Amino acid sequence: MSRILGKVFAVTSLASLAACCVWAGAQAAPSSRILGTVTSVSGNTLAVKTDSDGAVNVTVPGNAKILKTAPGQKTLAGATTLALTDIQPGDRVLMLAHGEPPTAAVIIVNTKADLEALQQKQREEWQRNGVGGIVKSVDATGGTVTILSGAKPVVIHATPSTIIRRYAPNSVKFSDAQASTLAAIQPGDQLQARGQKNAAGTEITADEIVSGSFRNIAGLITATNASAGTFTVKDWMTKKTVTIHVTPDSDMRQMDAKMAEMIAARLKAGAGAQGEESGNDAGGHGEAESRSGSGSAWQQPGGGGAEKNGAGSGGLARILAESPEIHVSDLKKGDAVVIVATSGSPDSATAIRVVSGVRPMLEASAKGSQNMFSSAWSLGGGSGGGGGDMGDDTGTP
Repeated sequence: MSRILGKVFAVTSLASLAACCVWAGAQAAPSSRILGTVTSVSGNTLAVKTDSDGAVNVTVPGNAKILKTAPGQKTLAGATTLALTDIQPGDRVLMLAHGEPPTAAVIIVNTKADLEALQQKQREEWQRNGVGGIVKSVDATGGTVTILSGAKPVVIHATPSTIIRRYAPNSVKFSDAQASTLAAIQPGDQLQARGQKNAAGTEITADEIVSGSFRNIAGLITATNASAGTFTVKDWMTKKTVTIHVTPDSDMRQMDAKMAEMIAARLKAGAGAQGEESGNDAGGHGEAESRSGSGSAWQQPGGGGAEKNGAGSGGLARILAESPEIHVSDLKKGDAVVIVATSGSPDSATAIRVVSGVRPMLEASAKGSQNMFSSAWSLGGGSGGGGGDMGDDTGTP
């Protein structure tokens, strides 16, 4: 859904390609590996933003071997030869180089166009075969996790081949997610899984599971500081003030006013139908509850009336993807926002997603609004040059 669904997602094995590079570049004796995203090409020089957050200019001699591979390839089988002039800004590169300043001997390229096509395919796969929500219980021995996706329990089965990852405690980057286990997942965590569902959508055998401990905040902005990249918000339910830090990886959107009104109407209708079973009024919730809502922005398509009317997981994903991006400077005191953030501290957190223009939704149901965005963290992934993580066997939540 978001650019995020904009920063992170090539699935090439760096170790495998590096070995191939050494073989392919036997004519040279590379002393360093450079992994990153091309920012510019000038003559025989590539400017690269490295994944270690550095920048380097690499000279490419005429005898350098330049090979293009498809994202996801773990070997150079099927690689094709490129000319230096074929490399474009936004391409991901793995280079073996020597000297200082570095001179490339071998360059492996994943093109920006191929990466974007892969990312789109992966996003569609997560939307078709994914489910997300709040963890209700974990049976690590039995290999299952039960989540609440909306109001519906879904049992997720892990197998020995299931890829399990967990977000780093204070990171908004999917690229920082680490290999993990079911035992690390805790009730109240947010989780997304992709795999084979049963006909009723109540069970899924997961190919991939991504979890994290995140925080949902809904409230009114009390102050902004654009130069510092922060704003403060008074939580609608806890009535406490929280400072929100925004980074380049934070996804900030402005929801259309008419769409917010439509979603608010559905939230009111849903609250009426359920009789507000758990007493979810704007003032009756502690922070623990506000951190672990029961909904998900990633319910499977067709899983509920809101989805069929464009306000469920797939619909919400499309709505936010099409909503204009905003910055801290666009926020004003009194604006209503819904935030998904790192767990942080009681009075401070780092934003993963910020959605403004949601006052009608908060007035209809603050908790319901939080629940709608409770898995929005899994839509993001970071910037990383928009290219992907060559060398990282990651998928695209």
